[in-house]
Amino acid sequence: MLTKLLFYFLKFIVDPVKGAGETLILLGRTFLALPYLYFKLGETVRQMYVSGYKSLFVVSIVAAFTGMILSLQTGLALKDYGQQDRIGQLLVVALTREMSPFMTALILAAAVGSAIAAEVGTMSVSEEIDALEVMSIDPVKYLVLPRIVGFTIMVPVLSVYGTVLGILGGGLVASTQLNVDPDVYYTMVFASLKTKTGLKDIWVGMLKAVVFGLTISTISCRQGLKASGGAIGVGIAVRQAVVISFLFIITLGYFITALFYRK
Repeated sequence: MLTKLLFYFLKFIVDPVKGAGETLILLGRTFLALPYLYFKLGETVRQMYVSGYKSLFVVSIVAAFTGMILSLQTGLALKDYGQQDRIGQLLVVALTREMSPFMTALILAAAVGSAIAAEVGTMSVSEEIDALEVMSIDPVKYLVLPRIVGFTIMVPVLSVYGTVLGILGGGLVASTQLNVDPDVYYTMVFASLKTKTGLKDIWVGMLKAVVFGLTISTISCRQGLKASGGAIGVGIAVRQAVVISFLFIITLGYFITALFYRK
């Protein structure tokens, strides 16, 4: 019994470390394969289309309502102190620094990261990956590179798009439900963006989006490549890709914020 418990304990520790190591190795191999991206531009554009345009609707809905909810909740709290005119300033900080890259990454991890893991996993269990290696075709250059590049490009793009929609949604709520003059709201928004802190918030948000994109796409590809055992194995790979991506989004988001805003 003690031996069995020790085995499961070691497995609980070793498996995540091994998975992290394999994911980092895959990311390193992808960076080394970047010169071959020229030959996979068509597939990269297709991945950008899948990651970006195909996800546009759900990102739009979530971004708009995120801005509306933040505006309403923040405005109700500020209204007690007669400071509801500052909603725009607070909303910009919340969206650019944290909420837009965070929500965009979560949506794409669930919608696109799972699809990447399923697609690559299906190729893996059907031995298509082995067939590529037999033909001396590197799966990293052929499959992984365009998916990681295309996905990573689209996360910051959609994050910026989500920020704009969130600000517009917040402005709608502020003017219709909190009696904030639209001119005052947008003046506060643009004034906040032009400050040194506002520019820093934008770049930190973009950095988070890029890091999230790299993390999600690499994890999804790694889970797909390691899939085995038929349809059940593909299902396990998809679930693990989404769960691990969510955990890393939350963890990395915290550490990036702590790194750049530590007093």
